[in-house]
Amino acid sequence: MLVGWFGRSGSQIGEVACVLLMSTPAPSGSTFSSRTSVEKQLAPVKALRKSTDLEKSVATIAVIFNNHTGPDGKLSKAQAKDLLLTQFQSFIKGQELKPKYKEIISDLDEDKDRTIDFEDFMILLTSLTIVSDLMHELRCVKTKK
Repeated sequence: MLVGWFGRSGSQIGEVACVLLMSTPAPSGSTFSSRTSVEKQLAPVKALRKSTDLEKSVATIAVIFNNHTGPDGKLSKAQAKDLLLTQFQSFIKGQELKPKYKEIISDLDEDKDRTIDFEDFMILLTSLTIVSDLMHELRCVKTKK
């Protein structure tokens, strides 16, 4: 799914896909937690040198996802849950008792043989972001224009 998503428009986007897919996936059970590692992986991507913060953020998510996938480019639901608990903790902290959070996470606990591709992972991240207390806090942040 990552190839299809990144490979649709233009050579610069294709370049991003190539770098992301050619990075070595993490060995089973390991975690890439170093921010420097992701920055080093993104550094050779010319398209990102003049990109926006949003574009860099999405590329970072894609690299982190790819670092944790197996050779098939997918995560097991258990791996996805572990990745969320280690890399998305500020957004999910304190959400454990909320019904919507429980519903989202319970889908990861059921049927551990199922896998999650990049598109599903982005939907999962977006869903958890929307229900998080941190997102509500961020909505109140004012920026200078």
